Amino acid sequence: MTSPLVLLESDGPLRTIRLNAPERRNALDLDLLAQMAAAIATVKADADARALIVAGAGKAFCAGANLESMFGDITRPVHELREHLKGVYASFLGLRELEIPTLAAVQGAAVGAGLNIALACDIVIAGPRAAFGPTFAEIGLHPGGGCSFLLTERMGAAHATAALLSGDVIKADDAVRLGLANLLAEDPEEKATELAGRYASRAKELNAHIKRSVRIAATSDLETSVDFESWAQASSVGSDEFQRYLDEFLKK
Repeated sequence: MTSPLVLLESDGPLRTIRLNAPERRNALDLDLLAQMAAAIATVKADADARALIVAGAGKAFCAGANLESMFGDITRPVHELREHLKGVYASFLGLRELEIPTLAAVQGAAVGAGLNIALACDIVIAGPRAAFGPTFAEIGLHPGGGCSFLLTERMGAAHATAALLSGDVIKADDAVRLGLANLLAEDPEEKATELAGRYASRAKELNAHIKRSVRIAATSDLETSVDFESWAQASSVGSDEFQRYLDEFLKK
């Protein structure tokens, strides 16, 4: 029996989506992407899920796409190929739609579309052998899968432009320095599990509202941001967690 190309693992409130094709360094084809889309949809519908880790089996996180499978017939008209590609992107960009915290544990290579999967998560944790490859231009290909947006969101326009024009692989230390990755850890999945457990201990609505608040702040003005923050903070005042904190504070 053929092993699944994507595993969905559960540990209490934590979920892990694991790319499971280590013999090909978790390179993406349409079958793997279809299984990933299904796993993301399952997590989205899971009321008990509180945080998600995305990881790769073996030495690589994801070595990119199997280009023949990814693009199919490249002689098709551009508008047809474009629609096909948008469907491919949607299979992993669904990570952005999740309201729970998402963490990428990158222990090795994350190249091309594999880089996009990591960047689609809220937190990127790099291992010492992690390598981030926005290498599209090196093979004569325009960046896709949201890479331009996701890199700019993390690194700013100047660094994103430089990274995409050069097409160079970015080592773990530089990735943290540039803001592509959030932190460096000897065992990135262990660190992701630790952080995910901390996030999962909080109210699901609090995490969802924090994620939404940051998205609003990144795309709107101060007035719009404060408008949402004031509602979200007022809503959180009645939470059990805040009431417990107040009780302890008043006892001091």
